[in-house]
Amino acid sequence: MIEHTFVSGERRRALYDSAVRFVLLALAAALLVAPAAAAPGPAAPVWPAAGELVVPQVYVRREPDRSAPVLRVLAEFRRDYRPQVLLVLGDRVAAGGARWYRLSLPGRPNGQRGWAPAEAIQLRTLAHRIVVRRGARRLEVLRLGDGRVVFRAAVAIGMPSAPTPLGRNFYVRSRWAPPDPFYGPFALETSAYSSLTDWPGGGVVGIHGTSLPGLIGQAVSHGCVRMRNDDVIRLRRLAPVGTPIDVLP
Repeated sequence: MIEHTFVSGERRRALYDSAVRFVLLALAAALLVAPAAAAPGPAAPVWPAAGELVVPQVYVRREPDRSAPVLRVLAEFRRDYRPQVLLVLGDRVAAGGARWYRLSLPGRPNGQRGWAPAEAIQLRTLAHRIVVRRGARRLEVLRLGDGRVVFRAAVAIGMPSAPTPLGRNFYVRSRWAPPDPFYGPFALETSAYSSLTDWPGGGVVGIHGTSLPGLIGQAVSHGCVRMRNDDVIRLRRLAPVGTPIDVLP
């Protein structure tokens, strides 16, 4: 009786081991023939984005087509040796599968758009948008994700004879600490141009501090946007190169 129980236990153990081996072999076979899981693709770009040129020069065209007319020829580095950064507004896959980026172009005429091959541009995500409200004499920084205002300050704008130009999707081209106290402790160079500005070299619209804070809230500049110095210091951390700028009525 005892022997019979022992033999039955061994047999049950052997059957159990055989079943486990069978299941493991079946799983191994299934893994061998199953298609490999697809690797996750790159995340879709979020527009707008900053785009830095990564080739010596790029031909910016009217349409996403290498035979389209050339609007600009942009170099990898600007004349001041800073990297050439643009605002990328979107993309398109053209005939043949080539991807192109739609760009906001700096300088005159304000608001010009063009297309450049995607392989010439390295994208960088952005967090904020600057909005200048001329009528209210106010600058706001909005979070791109949800439009929430994260910063607000009073500003001075261009006088009637040299107004701060209206437009959407201008952008920050460079940042610097001006040696002249007239511009305050910090300044942003924008991609917008006015008929006349007090920016060095003329034409470029800047956003900068001021040595004349009593004029904030008035239309007194030659196109630039002036801020109180403590406000422009706060703006500094919110507006890297490439940050989009809207100037609204």
